[in-house]
Amino acid sequence: MTVITGNDIQKYRRLVLLKGLELECEGLTKRGRSCYSIIKQEFGIKGSKVKVLQQFAKIVEENK
Repeated sequence: MTVITGNDIQKYRRLVLLKGLELECEGLTKRGRSCYSIIKQEFGIKGSKVKVLQQFAKIVEENK
């Protein structure tokens, strides 16, 4: 079993949002809020899904 604690929770969440947005860019959708809308709101990134994906991928990479 793995336990994620402390600052790792936010790192893991950003990674999950990134992977979710990658799937949304490929056409996979789900019910509820999209990763795209969550990322735009929480990180203040603007643009299309692809542009948001590129910018957010840089943020995730910088915070590893």
